[in-house]
Amino acid sequence: MAATPEMRASDGDRDKVAAALREHCAEGRLTIEEFNERLELVYQGRTYGDLQKLTADLPEIDLRARRQEVAKPTAKPKKSAEAELKAAWGVWLMVVAVCSVIWALTDFGGYFWPMWVGGPWGAILLVSTFVTAAGGGGQSKK
Repeated sequence: MAATPEMRASDGDRDKVAAALREHCAEGRLTIEEFNERLELVYQGRTYGDLQKLTADLPEIDLRARRQEVAKPTAKPKKSAEAELKAAWGVWLMVVAVCSVIWALTDFGGYFWPMWVGGPWGAILLVSTFVTAAGGGGQSKK
């Protein structure tokens, strides 16, 4: 059964019109004042005809397509395995350098404890570097 202007509108129908008005306001077709006036009338409207009058001068908006556009995550550019390894080695070097400076300022000549920070971490990075260099880094080379 087709909706006629005399048929009663549901809360869901009013919500759809309100969403369309929000979109038109966001796109600059309505000022904030116009949007607020029309929004009040949306929730006072009782029939499809009342709701149609509020959007008659506006183009149709496919809200489902708009929601899908908004929901699509933006793709981050993928880093190469080599770039990721360079960044990991850079962080490792900075941490070891900071720990070594702290050691030098507090206990120079004593037990070199920064080796426990940099040693295991460096060993893991070294293995990762060899695996990536051998082509087993999980990313295909082009």
